[in-house]
Amino acid sequence: MPGVSTQPSIQKQEVVAMSQQPSTFKRFVEVGRVVLVNDGPSAGKLAVIVEIIDHNRALIEGPATSVPRQAFPYRHLILTPYTLAKLPRAAGSGAVKKAFEKSGVSEKWEASAWAKKLAARQVRKNSTDFDRFQVMVAKKQRRDVVRKAHFKERKASA
Repeated sequence: MPGVSTQPSIQKQEVVAMSQQPSTFKRFVEVGRVVLVNDGPSAGKLAVIVEIIDHNRALIEGPATSVPRQAFPYRHLILTPYTLAKLPRAAGSGAVKKAFEKSGVSEKWEASAWAKKLAARQVRKNSTDFDRFQVMVAKKQRRDVVRKAHFKERKASA
């Protein structure tokens, strides 16, 4: 037929090329994924996805962090980059605790910048007026020392 091209269009070639590229997304909802609970009485604690219930909820448990086994919506969980390798589906509390301790997730979490930032935020939240006053005075003293050193350096180089 005249006017009909037998080659795939450029658009189709781009779509095929895009689908073959590896995804950069790494945090999937999966059994063994360590999550940060973002709501409820266990907020701020780590737990593990033990079973996927449906597209809205998962069964989580944090035996090492005192999070009871419960169904929890994904919208109140934050996926962390840590997973417990080869954790079977619907594993019991003992198996979850053993895998959690063996993988050293707690130590990795405490050493992460994310956990340190949350801890610093909590310290600031719990600080008193006097604590904030002491921080202000320390910042003023530091600023004064830096300013004096800067002018001394500038005078010496001139």
